[in-house]
Amino acid sequence: MRAPPPFRTALPLTLLLAAALAGCARQESSPPPLTAARADAAVLKRLQAEQTQQDRNLQTFDELDFVHYSGQQWDHFHRSHAPNILVHYPDGSTTTGLEAHLERLKPQFVFAPDTRIKVHPVKVAQGNLTAVTGIMEGTFTQPMPLPDGTTLAPTNQPFKLDMATFGRWENGVMVEEWLYWDNQAFMKQIGAAK
Repeated sequence: MRAPPPFRTALPLTLLLAAALAGCARQESSPPPLTAARADAAVLKRLQAEQTQQDRNLQTFDELDFVHYSGQQWDHFHRSHAPNILVHYPDGSTTTGLEAHLERLKPQFVFAPDTRIKVHPVKVAQGNLTAVTGIMEGTFTQPMPLPDGTTLAPTNQPFKLDMATFGRWENGVMVEEWLYWDNQAFMKQIGAAK
């Protein structure tokens, strides 16, 4: 199933185009001052550049989840994450730096090697911020290492978990990321909690 196009607000661009068309429709004997036309062109150019960057950030995020995360291509995360990225996790903890973030992601694939994100139902970009929802799926087929050194036996139960990511971008990469999902719902789905 194809994901819907990202929702974004186009009001500023629409208003700018309407104003430009209204100006063209005027039946004045003298054209508007050249400086006003240059200012309108500069604003339009800036808005187009912002829209292009917002679209690029969302496209980069799609590639991150659908290809690099789902394919465990850890050496490609630098394409979407700054080296010193600050990441906030659902349990309130944080990591600083790409390597620390990757170390938090990799264990998911130890007990659920088929973990994947293949859809982003909602994608919004405004300025240097993105908000994306996704569906993380997989199956608990391998022993899960626990913090105390023991393991939890696999239940072979699948999981399908809603998640959301908010990102702050600079120069085409995220410098800060907020991750949200329901850990209790996840544990219930894989049969590790009631």
